[in-house]
Amino acid sequence: MATWQQNLAASLTDPAAIAARFALDPAATLAVAARYPVRLTPQLLGLIEGADDPVGRQFLPDWRELADDGLPDDPLAETELAPLPAVVHRYPARVLLLAGNACAAYCRFCTRKRRVGCAAFRLPFTELLKGIDYIAAHSAIEEVIVSGGDPLLLPDDALAELLGRLRRIPHLGVLRIATRTLTVLPERITPALATLLGRQAPLYLTTHFNHPRELTPPAAEACAHLAAAGIPLANQTVLLRGVNDDADTLATLCTALLHLRVRPYYLHQLDPVRGTGHFRVSFERGLQLVEALRQRVSGLAVPHYIVDLPGGRGKVALTQEHVVRLGAIAVIRLADVGLVELPNKEWTS
Repeated sequence: MATWQQNLAASLTDPAAIAARFALDPAATLAVAARYPVRLTPQLLGLIEGADDPVGRQFLPDWRELADDGLPDDPLAETELAPLPAVVHRYPARVLLLAGNACAAYCRFCTRKRRVGCAAFRLPFTELLKGIDYIAAHSAIEEVIVSGGDPLLLPDDALAELLGRLRRIPHLGVLRIATRTLTVLPERITPALATLLGRQAPLYLTTHFNHPRELTPPAAEACAHLAAAGIPLANQTVLLRGVNDDADTLATLCTALLHLRVRPYYLHQLDPVRGTGHFRVSFERGLQLVEALRQRVSGLAVPHYIVDLPGGRGKVALTQEHVVRLGAIAVIRLADVGLVELPNKEWTS
């Protein structure tokens, strides 16, 4: 059986080969891949049936990524909130530690689309150490979310070193790791890795599944390894047009996650990142979907529907009470801040 490193090395990255395999426009595929990287692991190559497949939509290059959709590169102002290249410090007691800039596969809707996978934003391990020193120097920080890129692309010894250094910080309590590997490279979750992570309690692992077809037998086995090691699992799903914007898909996904001992935690409104406009689902539709979920699944299976406010103002849970309809425009009314959603723009191929 191939190791996760061997499967990662066997990934398909050549735009011409990707275009040929999935009947994509060669010129458009090349142009998109020149700006935003693409990598399809063997796991994904076995899952994707075509460009209109719900998994294919998430990972295959699309010409609309280069369209002028009027969205910003960094809507959450992470650059402004980064005291160091590896740290985003938005909340007083919680920081984001970027443990690398590479992913096993590249989601076309990524919040950090501007930087993830790009050579100019490479993060050497020395930058991680500087980030850990920053955390150690700020005693108000109680929680660290290790993200990236994907932190689980670090080898076991480097990951153990990183987590060990964090654990030695007296004022630090909870660690969280956010990863997409259970979908795209599930063989990364070895029993040895699960044991390593289980020793760092309290450590929580956040998975990222968007569609029931991603819950493959290897993904289920990966969840079982982590759960057996005593690691609480929570899932974050991004609401995506043409992928999971219907109640049946979300109900099937959330119920199946519970069966794998993964708590459906967040249903994210897509961050308004440049090159992702064709994935956008309206706030109103999102609220309708959550209400439909409440009618058909266990309360444990209903995620919080949240929006990350532009400018780095933080996450807010959305409910029906927040929406006022003004003609063709939905206005989200919150306590101290208002979000205005533009009328839906129809994208054509």
